[in-house]
Amino acid sequence: MNPLTLIAAVLIFPLFLVVNGMAYEWVDRKLLARMQNRVGPRWFQPLADIVKLFVKEEVIPEGSNTFLFNLLPVLGLAAVLTAALAVPVLGIGPLLSFPGDLIVTLYLLSLLTLAAGIAGQNTSSHFAVVGSARLLTQLFAYEAPYLLALLGPAFIAGSWQLNEITAANAGTWVLLAQPIGFFVAVMSLMGKLELPPFDAPEAETEIVAGSLTEYGSFGLALFMIARKAALVVSLTLIAALFMGGIANPLDYLLKTGALLLVITGVHAIMTRLRIDQTVGLWWRWGMLLMLAQWFLMLLGGL
Repeated sequence: MNPLTLIAAVLIFPLFLVVNGMAYEWVDRKLLARMQNRVGPRWFQPLADIVKLFVKEEVIPEGSNTFLFNLLPVLGLAAVLTAALAVPVLGIGPLLSFPGDLIVTLYLLSLLTLAAGIAGQNTSSHFAVVGSARLLTQLFAYEAPYLLALLGPAFIAGSWQLNEITAANAGTWVLLAQPIGFFVAVMSLMGKLELPPFDAPEAETEIVAGSLTEYGSFGLALFMIARKAALVVSLTLIAALFMGGIANPLDYLLKTGALLLVITGVHAIMTRLRIDQTVGLWWRWGMLLMLAQWFLMLLGGL
């Protein structure tokens, strides 16, 4: 990697991800508000929320491990930003590519969920502990179907390297051949990011903010930034694998924007699922759907 590319990877690229994540969050909230006959937030609201958190005093709960309390938000954000290096965000080729980077990327995206879950267990708050238990339980429900869904395009390309998969499937909308995998990938993505209706781990009307209840300043801001960046990375990943790749910035905006619209629509028409519904329904039916998809793929290959 030459020095200019390294500077872009370390400085400019993470900043773009954060700004893009804030923009997508605003679009999501604005669209949802319009669907519900509300006005919605102004364009600078996501930035204002982050700035407000950065200037607040950090209060570490009594009995918590101070080192872990401060480390976990940084670890979650670092994992997401590292995963983004292997994904063709904005239609630009991945800054980091190696055999098997698809598996590493999925693992790094899961680290954010694990960091948030451990953060909840690191406090004595009942809300945080319950939210953490729900979060880690839900993780097992959607992680396996999500992995199987994203390995579908890799199976067609015969590679687990993202740039090779996107090059092999360029111009081919894999979702037409694997509609079940595409559906499972989108729904599992909503579970990974705790988006409604899969937001039982942080149900505001029940457990305040779930596993992050005790975070109220710098740490909460980092977790929020990490989730915004994870939304961008995950939408790009699904668009690149299932929607014919991402050829240029316009292609990127159209395809990830379409996915964001689908997610917002699901949010608008569905109410929150209980944690037992999320785990019972998604683990059972999500896995059955993906096994059916893989059976059809193997049958077609024969």
